[in-house]
Amino acid sequence: MQSAMLQKTQVQIAVGSQRIVPARVSMGRSRSRVQAPLAAVADEQLTYKKAGVDIDAGDELVRRIQKLNPSIGGFSGFVPFGDSFLVAGTDGVGTKLKLAFDMNKHDTVGIDLVAMSVNDVVTSGAQPLFFLDYYATGKLDVDAAEQVIKGIVDGCNQSGCSLLGGETAEMPGFYQAGEYDLAGFAVGAVKKDKLIDGKKNIKAGDVVLAFKSSGVHSNGFSLVRKVLEKSKTSLHDKAPWTDKTFGEVLLAPTIIYVKKIVELHEKVGLKGVVHITGGGMPENIPRVIPNGLGVNVNVNSYEVPPLFQWLQKAGNVPIDDMRRTFNMGVGMIVVVDKSKVAEVQKLAPETFVLGEVVQGDGVKFV
Repeated sequence: MQSAMLQKTQVQIAVGSQRIVPARVSMGRSRSRVQAPLAAVADEQLTYKKAGVDIDAGDELVRRIQKLNPSIGGFSGFVPFGDSFLVAGTDGVGTKLKLAFDMNKHDTVGIDLVAMSVNDVVTSGAQPLFFLDYYATGKLDVDAAEQVIKGIVDGCNQSGCSLLGGETAEMPGFYQAGEYDLAGFAVGAVKKDKLIDGKKNIKAGDVVLAFKSSGVHSNGFSLVRKVLEKSKTSLHDKAPWTDKTFGEVLLAPTIIYVKKIVELHEKVGLKGVVHITGGGMPENIPRVIPNGLGVNVNVNSYEVPPLFQWLQKAGNVPIDDMRRTFNMGVGMIVVVDKSKVAEVQKLAPETFVLGEVVQGDGVKFV
């Protein structure tokens, strides 16, 4: 399966509208490029768990939370509001922030922050309405914070929502010098008769189409950082497949798919939408598929980007861990009736057929 997954891209890789924003609330007081060096493949296999993230433990926590609130488990939460649902989502940027600190580049992680929440919210068909952020740091660096907020405003513009404001918390002694953490909260709305509910509507024979990602997006960076460490690769080294450095490639902001998903749902009608976030395709696709059905992903349907090939080779990462940790080049998925594929691709020519819904369960790479 590993060779089949990667066979289409045989890249030689050396391993080694202005918005008015209300005032924010403040609480408390806040080189040169070189070719990546040749490096031996890691002696041991690296996994997300060895990098410090236990997906199984996270899944177990979700199962326990579901005992307290059975409605938990989708990409976003719903509250009835007249003839609509208010749809809410929350997320952060994770350890991708560590790369922003090291590169002293703070203008894109705000886009990531918005993307991670609005991409979840739009899976229900909801148009994001507004966004709130939380910025926490040990000592406030006004210039860095300004760049982060500029990115958040950019992300809100891309998704058609408003930044209502946020919380800036300065907490001495809580964070390392020069570091901060981010959290975001998005709320959208969808008419009740327009709600996308894959669990009710998807059937065998439906087609799965995919939108490509811009890279790692905002999940899996603990493993990325471990691979860089083990391969002795610097963020300032030039990536072998591009003129950009590893830092520039890895900090590429998460794509915001909101406007295209809303358009497709309005004009075509979508049966299901999947944001390929933490857990990759194997963990996220089943969240919208009815019991008794699964999805076959055609591994020859697209070229796995060279970044993921490099990460797998440099870290000696098993293919199953790659797929369960990273998006592998697929950022968003839509499920439609077979008769509507041509219509979707006319409106979104960047999509491609990734696979189909079949009898069974889970996700199989065939």
